[in-house]
Amino acid sequence: MPELRRDPVSGRWVIISVERGKRPSDFPVRYHTKRGGFCAFCEGNEYTTPPEVYAIRPDGSRPNTPGWTLRVVPNKFPALSMDGETWRVAEGIYDKMNGVGAHEVIIETPDHNMTLSDLPLKGVEDVLVAFYKRISELEKDERLKYVLIFKNEGDAAGASLEHSHSQLIALPIVPRIVEQEIENARRYFEYKERCIFCDIIHQELLTKTRLISENEDFVSIAPFAPPSPFETMILPKRHESSYRPDSKISLLAEILQRTLKQIDRVLDKPPYNMMIHTAPLRMEKSEYYHWHIEIKPRLTTMAGFEWGSGFYINPTPPEDAARFLREAEI
Repeated sequence: MPELRRDPVSGRWVIISVERGKRPSDFPVRYHTKRGGFCAFCEGNEYTTPPEVYAIRPDGSRPNTPGWTLRVVPNKFPALSMDGETWRVAEGIYDKMNGVGAHEVIIETPDHNMTLSDLPLKGVEDVLVAFYKRISELEKDERLKYVLIFKNEGDAAGASLEHSHSQLIALPIVPRIVEQEIENARRYFEYKERCIFCDIIHQELLTKTRLISENEDFVSIAPFAPPSPFETMILPKRHESSYRPDSKISLLAEILQRTLKQIDRVLDKPPYNMMIHTAPLRMEKSEYYHWHIEIKPRLTTMAGFEWGSGFYINPTPPEDAARFLREAEI
């Protein structure tokens, strides 16, 4: 019989359709479209992008020239602009504000055919360090309240370019989804005087039914009530409210790459979305919020029931998904 499960962090309800019990081979694979032609992100084409704001250049080459292993550039078609001050105004019963913020692209490798899961481990570390350095730099701007790091891999996940890259959008407000996570975590802490994420980690390590992998400092799990199949979460085992991996960066890179390789192996390199949820900028160290990475393979499509009700139907129980991923040979 199907189950209704409530995610304890977001408060979202999900229908787990146990009877459907879809296996990895039951999902149609949406292969990446090979567009070919000119790529602005490839080495040698630096002149076609806005000037870089951060780069790793082992040979000491000049900015905006070849010789880099990672570049961060402003998005050529940004969703937000760093010009002006933030303001809010009323328009009748409505409120609006100007779109102040930053929109940057993290070009993860000069190799057009590499993916994040294919990179050498040092390359994954460099990507994670770039995330941290850009968040730290943008935190200095008092107009900005939140930085969302995300990755769209593949056409079905919304990637407009096939060259491996992530994006960063710095916002003048905190996204509603993150606000909901923070509020639910705060209520849980007020009731039990414990971090809900820490309790989730403890239970998943104890039962191991939804555990995918772990190392000394991080854990990869299938959430209890995921809206779509084969979703995973990566969390630090020790309580940390903000994304500041510092000395633990190699262990974070290891478990992130391992998780991506497991997903690639089981689901034949599916399109996916990845995002980092962290505490808002300049938020004092929180006893109840816990940063984490979410990875969402794009295997199903939302239809009328999901849009109309707010419920999601997941045809693969997370316990099965975790087992498939855990047993994958990589």
